[in-house]
Amino acid sequence: MQRPPPEDFALKETKPHLGGGRISGDKLTSTYDLVEQMQYLYVRVVKAKDLPAKDVTGSCDPYVEVRLGNYKGATRHFEKKSNPEWNQVFAFSKDRIQASVLEVIVKDKDVVKDDFMGRVSFDLNEIPKRVPPDSPLAPQWYRLEDRKGDKVRGELMLAVWMGTQADEAFPEAWHSDAATVSGADSLSNIRSKVYLSPKLWYLRVNVIEAQDLQPSDKGRYPEVYVKAILGNQALRTRISPSRSINPMWNEDLMFVASEPFEEPLILSVEDRVAPNKDEVLGRCAIPLQYVNRRYDHKPVNTSWHNLEKHVIVEGEKKKEIKFASRIHMRICLEGGYHVLDESTHYSSDLRPTAKPLWKSSIGVLEVGILNAQGLMPMKTKDGRGTTDAYCVAKYGQKWVRTRTIIDSFTPRWNEQYTWEVFDPCTVITIGVFDNCHLHGGDKAGGARDARIGKVRIRLSTLETDRVYTHSYPLLVLHPNGVKKMGEIHMAVRFTCSSLLNMMHMYSQPLLPKMHYIHPLTVSQLDSLRHQATQIVSMRLSRAEPPLRKEVVEYMLDVGSHMWSMRRSKANFFRIMNVLGGVIAVGKWFDQICTWKNPITTVLIHILFIILVMYPELILPTIFLYLFLIGVWYYRWRPRHPPHMDTRLSHADSAHPDELDEEFDTFPTSRPSDIVRMRYDRLRSIAGRIQTVVGDLATQGERLQSLLSWRDPRATSLFVLFCLIAAIVLYVTPFQVVALLAGFYVLRHPRFRHKLPSVPLNFFRRLPARTDCML
Repeated sequence: MQRPPPEDFALKETKPHLGGGRISGDKLTSTYDLVEQMQYLYVRVVKAKDLPAKDVTGSCDPYVEVRLGNYKGATRHFEKKSNPEWNQVFAFSKDRIQASVLEVIVKDKDVVKDDFMGRVSFDLNEIPKRVPPDSPLAPQWYRLEDRKGDKVRGELMLAVWMGTQADEAFPEAWHSDAATVSGADSLSNIRSKVYLSPKLWYLRVNVIEAQDLQPSDKGRYPEVYVKAILGNQALRTRISPSRSINPMWNEDLMFVASEPFEEPLILSVEDRVAPNKDEVLGRCAIPLQYVNRRYDHKPVNTSWHNLEKHVIVEGEKKKEIKFASRIHMRICLEGGYHVLDESTHYSSDLRPTAKPLWKSSIGVLEVGILNAQGLMPMKTKDGRGTTDAYCVAKYGQKWVRTRTIIDSFTPRWNEQYTWEVFDPCTVITIGVFDNCHLHGGDKAGGARDARIGKVRIRLSTLETDRVYTHSYPLLVLHPNGVKKMGEIHMAVRFTCSSLLNMMHMYSQPLLPKMHYIHPLTVSQLDSLRHQATQIVSMRLSRAEPPLRKEVVEYMLDVGSHMWSMRRSKANFFRIMNVLGGVIAVGKWFDQICTWKNPITTVLIHILFIILVMYPELILPTIFLYLFLIGVWYYRWRPRHPPHMDTRLSHADSAHPDELDEEFDTFPTSRPSDIVRMRYDRLRSIAGRIQTVVGDLATQGERLQSLLSWRDPRATSLFVLFCLIAAIVLYVTPFQVVALLAGFYVLRHPRFRHKLPSVPLNFFRRLPARTDCML
């Protein structure tokens, strides 16, 4: 597989013409100053009156057609109405206008041929400009004319103006560049929209005990457990160790619940009668609206709930209430946690669920989504490749979706969005997708919006108040390697409202304090994150127009925790890179000790003597050295946000079989011989990792055995050495000892032996717990 040139994957700084090129600070740039201005001709068709009758019935079925050169848009038609109200807006991109006259024609819908009722025409040079934040242009009544220009019966209320994408009519307008899209569903599918994630809570159910259960078989000890169901989440306790009709558990079950709380928590107490047979001893349903909300770690009150037994009578489910059986529980909605629905590394929000615990915002993030270049054809239509691209951006609870640009490999969106920022150590994610739900795509069944690529920007890596304009490569990993799908051009600005507040954030814990006071286990967090992403994707896919499941899951990095040879390799080399600095310092010190460069070694001797004579200078010297390094590195500080690195990810050098393994389903769908080969490869790599981990453990155990008397001779030698060292250090001034030790370490190579030193030999002879391993 031939590697693409690496510069293709680089981030490029650009100089776009933002905000119409006006001076910043001008009120005209206040709305959309991070995007390039796009001019549009807007036509608002409000209503008509006194339209003439055209049918035999003496009525008309009117609609309006707006024509500009090759483009024409039409309103919906009304049955038998001479005073219709449409209130629809049409937008024509100025770049594509090839006519000098705008025609607004009123027609009568007919089975064979629609009748012409009258028209209003405008010269494009005479149309007024509107600049927000000016108020909208007031619509006016216009008399209809026939084709010759004579006045006819009927009037039409219109407003026609030239504006930009900052106009409030822009999002809901019918766009001429989407003229090929038909149908109300498809039109709603291409408009820009803002979505909000549902508000998520952790629900803690502490199952304590049950009383007076009534199993059907009284002669055996019941094996009782509690099963809890919330929506599509089901958890169960262990079987109670006290095998009686009054079982005890005292076990916590955690769920993710979302507002509005439509589904109740259903608890059932069940008895394991046989290996695959359970008997329900009682059920109860608890509506979450009435459950206590807890904002701190103080325990909430416990409560008893009656268990109902469902009995089938003549096909109907009837409740037979047994007041004798009841269950004791502590249930609360946890407001002090942040419900994790994203990968922890790319979190865009870290606030607790409960609003009273939120701190004030520290700034504003503004993103201008300008355009994309060189997109790949994502599907075929009429025998040629095409792409209908839109962007989705997610930060905090707010998701935004730009409008879909139809059939273009160089779409221009020029849409600007704003978010409140509560923590600088958060990440905004912007994804680009191909809309596969136009032209009746839904009817085809199973159509999924294809991913074109995504960009992540960590806010803490941005300078405040600077506008970053960069072209980001859109990189996607395919089974045949990493592929560049195009570039997205964006303008990003992070404005800080209080520098003091932001600096204070760096001293605060990353997550709310409940995560540290009552931490959740790793397995709990994994299953809860899975449930949270399922709830978010299900809720957003039910919005109108839907933000589809595949889009939400790609933005939330669902599946990023799955095993991948490529990612494991990348992480290994990241560790090696970090250790590389330590190893480099070690090599440098070794060269000083072996007198590779005598001048440097002599200088180190002088510095060493000064520090020994004046030990109080050691710490100030270290900090001064770090300060000087920091100031020196300022010259090479990064001037652009970090972006996905294919070399760091090992995406450009991954073996095809490793990529095939990464894209395999879970559980695997590959033939057994391939699975066997991969399993053997995994075992060999895991064996090497196991050896390294074992070696680290051995060194730690040798340190412990210095004083554990596991090797009595070694420990007695060490204890004796410690006594002698204590006496020598007590009698001798510290400076003398330090000087002698330092000169010994820095001695010239002619005084050195090739063999390892005495302390190293002693340490390697110490016993570890490897002897006890099976």
